[in-house]
Formats: sequence, structure tokens, C-alpha cells
Amino acid sequence: MEKFIVEGPAKLVGTVNISGAKNAAVGILPATLLVKGKCHLENVPDISDMRSYYTILESLGAKIEYINKNELIIDNTNIKSAIASYELTSKFRASYYLLGALLGRFNEVEIGLPGGCNLGARPIDQHIKVFEKLGAKIDVRSGRVYASKTSKLKGTSIFLDVVSVGATINAILAATLAEGTTIIENVAKEPHIVDIASFLNSMGANIKGAGTDVIKIVGVEKLEQKSSYSIIPDQIEAGTFMVAAAATKGDVIINNCIPKHLEPITAKLREAGVTVIEQDSLVHVKMDKKAKPFSIKTMPHPGFPTDMQPQMCILLALASGTGMIVENIWESRFQYTDELIKMGADILCKGNTAIVTGVDKLYGAPVIAHDLRAGAAMIIAGLVAEGKTEITHINHILRGYEDIVGKFLKLGANIKYISEGDTDD
Repeated sequence: MEKFIVEGPAKLVGTVNISGAKNAAVGILPATLLVKGKCHLENVPDISDMRSYYTILESLGAKIEYINKNELIIDNTNIKSAIASYELTSKFRASYYLLGALLGRFNEVEIGLPGGCNLGARPIDQHIKVFEKLGAKIDVRSGRVYASKTSKLKGTSIFLDVVSVGATINAILAATLAEGTTIIENVAKEPHIVDIASFLNSMGANIKGAGTDVIKIVGVEKLEQKSSYSIIPDQIEAGTFMVAAAATKGDVIINNCIPKHLEPITAKLREAGVTVIEQDSLVHVKMDKKAKPFSIKTMPHPGFPTDMQPQMCILLALASGTGMIVENIWESRFQYTDELIKMGADILCKGNTAIVTGVDKLYGAPVIAHDLRAGAAMIIAGLVAEGKTEITHINHILRGYEDIVGKFLKLGANIKYISEGDTDD
């Protein structure tokens, strides 16, 4: 079994370089399918979700030239199949972006229902609504999604019933090569949505309004490779290291990030008494005292991101008072709190609310990474706890953080990766 062993407590000091954004990359890789040619991508994170996508693309007929671990050229000239392997697509949530991309290029598409982190009900009804409004027929049965069209998709007006990142991205992908103009309202506005639109525009798409409430897409006949494209830095990875620096009372420079994307996280850290200094492409985080209690409510961007609330809970668990976390995005996101309680945290969960009362110390214990961001929180908990913390189910963590052990080691953490058959002596 793979696991991380963390010995605490630690004080993180130094500089960390942030990798490309996972949430942008998982949309941009399938978006390359809309280009009947080569796409040169830079700053691609070296994580397991990317490797899964490479395997899927190659199974469809793509040729990939790996320049280095973060740079590659994808040649989709000879894509012949729009039937994606159930075994591969069912492993991670973002595989549903294949639907929008392949439907823009082929008449018949088939993928397995997407998997990923267990965060409660994550229906794809809004995705189906988008495709059907554009003129496709969708059938979901036996764990697979079948999409078909008899002619080019037709531009139309679409109002999303809920603000959905996934449905927004799939709408952009499907409408890029559609005939006519598509207007999408009540869309998600996250930075990675803007990045996906920017990538497609760099290939010749006509997409306006990404990052606002309304996106307008004028369909184009085809996309062509124009130049290399560099994926934006990962907002959530940067936020994770910001919280880790604050929780360990450290002094860390988070390099290669976009401070504006971090504003909701920065605001809460400052409320907790953390010093955050912003510069052009970095933030400097310093903390030398116990955090003040605070409360957060997760909301779609530009609100506080749901992907950062487990990490922030560690800071709150050691604060000088009681705070509250209200989770408005995923119904099962508080699974990780049981693991923190094992470590001595004082957390009371009821429905979508967690009441967190700060304690003096956390103590090392065997814990489980229930999902990607909960896993990152377990690492931070291990860093601040006294003794040894053993984290299992780390496949979730490896899906979204590039070289996370190496990056923490460079900051002074005592953390190691143990694979099956190794010992932690």
C-alpha cells in the first residue's frame, strides 16, 4: 500500500514553485481534440490525472511527444475513434470533458461515467442539458454515456440551472465548432475556465466573456495550432502551501502564482492574523503566533473555493477560539473531519456546517485521505502534529499535486513516500 509518513511538528521555511493548474489542464487536454493537428503545451502538471488523460488520448489515436515532464506536443491529426475506454474514463471526474470535445468533432461519442473523489452526489444533468440544447442526443445506461448528432451542433441560448464548472467547460468545448452563436448564462467564473477559453482562442476559437456571468461563443469552422500555450499556475496548490506555511508558523515564498487568483484565500488568512505579502508572481506568507478564529462559507468563484476548506480547517483547529465552516458546494466534503478528530481536533459537524474549536495541539495518528484536498489537509495536519502521522489512500493526493513530497522536503518538512513492500523504519 502507498502511504505518506509525516513526522511533526515542523516549521516550513523557504521557497516553493507552483506547478500548472490541474483544473485547467484537465479541460485543456481534451480541448486539444478539437484541433486536427498539433498542440504544444507548456507548464502541464506532472500528476496522475494527466497521465490518465495521456493514455486516453493515445488510445483514441493521438500521438504525444514528451519534451519534458511538463511540456509536450499532442498530435490529434489521426484521431479515428470517439469511443473512450470505460476502464480509463471511470477513474477520474474530469474525463467527462471528453464528451464536449469529441462531440464537437464526431457524430457518435461514448465514454464511461466519470469517477474521482467521493464528494457526494455529482450529477451530470447540466452537461446533458447543454448537449441537448446544442442539438445532440444523450443516453446514459449501464455506466456509460452515449452522445450523438446527425449534423453540426447548432448555436443556441443556454441558461445553467446551477453554477457548474464542469457544465460551463463542456458547453465551451461543444459550442466552439458549432454552427452559429451560443450564449451561455449563469456560468462558472473560475480562473481555469478563463484559461481553457484562452487556450481555445489561441487556436482560433471565438469565445468572449469567460470569467463573467455570460459567455458568448461564435462557432468557427476549424481550429489550428498557432503557437505553444502555457497553462496558468495552480491556484489550489498555491493556497495549500500558503495554509501550510501559516499553520506551521513558517516563512514561505510561494513562487510562480497569480496573486489575484488567491484573493479569497489571502483575505481569510489575513483575518486569521497571517502576514501575506503579494508581488507580481509570488506571495510571501509569514506567521509567528496562534491563529485568530474565523469562519468561511464556500462559494463559486470569486467566493471562497471549496477545494481550500479542508486545508483551512487545520489552521482553524489550532486557532485561539471557535470558528465555523459552511460547505455550500459538495455534500460529503466533511468526511476528513473524523480523521482530524483522531488527531485531537475539536470539530462538530452537522449537515453542511462544521463548528471548529481550537485546541493546543494535534497528535500524530493513522489517517485516510478521503479525497484530493482532504489528503492535502492530512499532510498539513501531520506537519503541525506531535509525532508520526501515517496517511493512506494517497492516490487521491497524487491525482492533483506534483512532487508534493519533494516540495515539502525542500521547505524543511519530515515527510516520506512509502510504496508497497517498503518499510518506514
